[in-house]
Amino acid sequence: MTVLPHPATGELFGSPVPPASGWPGDPARPDTPVARTPAAVRRLARGATLPEIDARVSVCRACPRLVQWREDVAVTKRASYAGEPYWGRPIAGWGAPDPRVLVVGLAPAANGGNRTGRIFTGDRSGDWLVASLHRVGLATQATSVHAADGLELVDTRMVAAVRCAPPLNKPTTEERDTCAPWIEAEVGLLAGSVRVAVALGSIGWDATLRTFRALGWDVPRPRPRFGHGAEAVIGGPVHDVLLLGCYHPSQQNTFTGRLTEAMLDDVLGRAAAAARMGG
Repeated sequence: MTVLPHPATGELFGSPVPPASGWPGDPARPDTPVARTPAAVRRLARGATLPEIDARVSVCRACPRLVQWREDVAVTKRASYAGEPYWGRPIAGWGAPDPRVLVVGLAPAANGGNRTGRIFTGDRSGDWLVASLHRVGLATQATSVHAADGLELVDTRMVAAVRCAPPLNKPTTEERDTCAPWIEAEVGLLAGSVRVAVALGSIGWDATLRTFRALGWDVPRPRPRFGHGAEAVIGGPVHDVLLLGCYHPSQQNTFTGRLTEAMLDDVLGRAAAAARMGG
């Protein structure tokens, strides 16, 4: 295996990065159990702590097509990143362990999170999202470049419905369902502190509603429709969660003007304000 220097630390890694080999932010340990089937995902997600979920997600191999794709991308690499190693593994949730704001996306980008090892890091979508989070007070800096860049989220955590980069950014329904126990277990641990969920795109919106319903929360009926700036209230056993819809900060949306900085700041600013006001 060819080894290349990490762009921040200079330490040498192969691609994909072996678990527990020293990559910045790698949650895995040498003895982290690996899920290789949907049944194993369900078993390993059940009853796990947040650090255990992060570690187990980061080594999951339950979806053969996604494993093949993420690792192929890590080996072939985009030309502009040919001189650095690629993470090439699933992406764990990241941010505050007791967030008041939960940001739900679709999946890591092939040359973004799949390269850097951190959600919304190293691609244009991450640039837009983190810059906006910083402007509204939910991130300590305006850039998200690599997993050792010093960025911290303020009272916020990011998660993805599917944890591996999918071909054409389109996971299958089977892959989504196989991955669902990870987000359900993670949100189940976070729900006590979360007051606002921001869903990026219609898939993030559906995943958020589906996850809270699976956890036994009161999701409105008929099912709320996604739209930029859409709102819904998810009823919980102790407190409610405000769900806000936001167009995904994809290059297609930002280049065409469908999503502007002002539009993104409006939704994330509302999330920050509502989170601070919540009990």
